[in-house]
Amino acid sequence: MIHLPEAFCERMRGLLGDQYGEFIASYDRDRVQGLRLNGLKTAGPESSPRELARNMERETGFELQPIPWVRDGFYYREEDRPGKHPYHEAGAYYIQEPSAMAVVELADPIPGDRVLDLCAAPGGKTTHIASRLKGKGFLLSNEIHPARAKILSQNVERMGVQNAVVTNEAPERLSPRFPEFFDKIVVDAPCSGEGMFRKDPQAADQWSPDHVAMCAARQGDILDQAAGMLKPGGRMVYSTCTFAPEENEGTVLHFLERHPDFEVEAVNGYEGFDCGKPRWAGVDPETDLGRQLARTFRIFPHRLEGEGHYMAVLKKRGEAPEAATFWGGPRMAVRKQKELLKDFADFCRENLAEAEWLADQDSYVLFGDQLYLTPREMPEMAGLKVVRPGLHLGTLKKNRFEPSHALALALRPDQARISLRLKPQEGPVLRYLKGETLDLNSLEGGLTPAGAGKGWALVCAGEYSLGWAKLTGQIFKNHYPKGLRWM
Repeated sequence: MIHLPEAFCERMRGLLGDQYGEFIASYDRDRVQGLRLNGLKTAGPESSPRELARNMERETGFELQPIPWVRDGFYYREEDRPGKHPYHEAGAYYIQEPSAMAVVELADPIPGDRVLDLCAAPGGKTTHIASRLKGKGFLLSNEIHPARAKILSQNVERMGVQNAVVTNEAPERLSPRFPEFFDKIVVDAPCSGEGMFRKDPQAADQWSPDHVAMCAARQGDILDQAAGMLKPGGRMVYSTCTFAPEENEGTVLHFLERHPDFEVEAVNGYEGFDCGKPRWAGVDPETDLGRQLARTFRIFPHRLEGEGHYMAVLKKRGEAPEAATFWGGPRMAVRKQKELLKDFADFCRENLAEAEWLADQDSYVLFGDQLYLTPREMPEMAGLKVVRPGLHLGTLKKNRFEPSHALALALRPDQARISLRLKPQEGPVLRYLKGETLDLNSLEGGLTPAGAGKGWALVCAGEYSLGWAKLTGQIFKNHYPKGLRWM
């Protein structure tokens, strides 16, 4: 049994009334596990998420059950261990707490949107947004803590995201640069973590009423900065993983009082979530603010299969402008661009079956000898701490171009001239992940085209790209990054 702080229990007893016993009993149950299929890699034109999950089950042996509130989300058994499967390294799915998946469902990004994930690490919501954008539009993923921003960037890479920029900034540094810029904003705010006590018992030891109050004040500040970056008519989802009314309804209430141009939007189709009972003593439920707070959502672990979560969908009143006025700002220039990109162009012609990487040369940016493809809609970012300005293509070396691991993960097998499809759970793919050289004579087929003798080969686990190998004759020299290799 998890040791829960007495003050926390007393408050929850008052909030839940006769449901309190069921709530406390939920801490004796095992927590549920979830993964979300990566629509950038798994989606087919005629395949439903359920059909894709059935294919995943056949290929992996996992047992997947749908999560009711997210179309691409599935529960898995603890013994499945999807984090230890090659498909995880290939970005075929993202392991994510089931309740947290609801946030992007409520934000509902669509291809072409400009979206901000303001508190984005480790990347669950960012990669969920990216899968919905389908490579179209612009995603800015920000994390204030440098170490966590690096982890965020790594997950963006693993999931094959092309149209995201990762920054390491405070919200007040971003807001003057993006006035009324975004169609959708996700604010998964730092909180006291009460909803995660079952998942992380140490969080209960660090809890205190003072910490709750501090978090509520910080959340208000973050929301104020986010508000100025949302377009009129835009949607912002505020979420926490806490039960504290001060951090949930209280934060939303005070935000609405400061920002009369916002309202809580009613969203249908989430009948299983707890709503209609605003838990904030200072609000009359018969007033306009009381009715708005009744539109917010809670997930309680004794009512649904997920950890504690709170969500409010905030809409900015007004109409969105017909045409964007922010595109086409000055870019970070690439000196002698044609000369510098010659080796990259040669690489594309020699090693890629499709040459779409050459279509947007004005979107290339060079940092030292590192070449990136930035999102077409990316505005001027000079002066901001940019961790990842787009898709890392590779390194321009003397008289040659060396492709990056990120480029491999962003490609489909049919986009490479030479691809090596390895069975997802057999010896060769595991040897590749360990950094070993592969001998074509010891492999059972899988090489496209058959008889290819030289060049960069895209190594895949089944239909999902894993990384590069350099093929010379019958030998594949391993280029899987040393820092990612399996032991």
